[in-house]
Amino acid sequence: MNFKIDHLSTEILLCLQKNARASFAEIGRKVGLTSPAVAERIKKMEDIGIIENYQAKISYTKLGHQLRAIITLRAFVGKLRPFLKKVTSFEEIINCYRITGNENIIMEVVLKDQGHLEQFIDTLITYGETRTHIILSDVISDAPLLKWREKAV
Repeated sequence: MNFKIDHLSTEILLCLQKNARASFAEIGRKVGLTSPAVAERIKKMEDIGIIENYQAKISYTKLGHQLRAIITLRAFVGKLRPFLKKVTSFEEIINCYRITGNENIIMEVVLKDQGHLEQFIDTLITYGETRTHIILSDVISDAPLLKWREKAV
């Protein structure tokens, strides 16, 4: 499928990043297109994989998770593969990446309290050395691709 990301498509993406539930008509008013034109562009971007999915942003705090942390793992020899098989079963992990550098893994986790953090770390240390960084607040979170917008035009 031949589809070029132009200024209008970029503006549509920015609208969706701010509110994925916005109607085609609402987006059209903001970007200067008709509702059917917006729907067609969104459908094309879904079809070619630019738009991967839509999801709800959840307040983990209101669900009883008072701590968020970034934990890095430097896997022991022979423990990385077992960890990669096990990692999907940890309910605490909301994001996990395999990375380069001294550590092998970086995770964003949500935890109920300090006791929960201690139990989780006790589980992780069977796979390697951990470092924990408590998140105090979000400085930037789910930022739209504003810098990308300038290059797309």
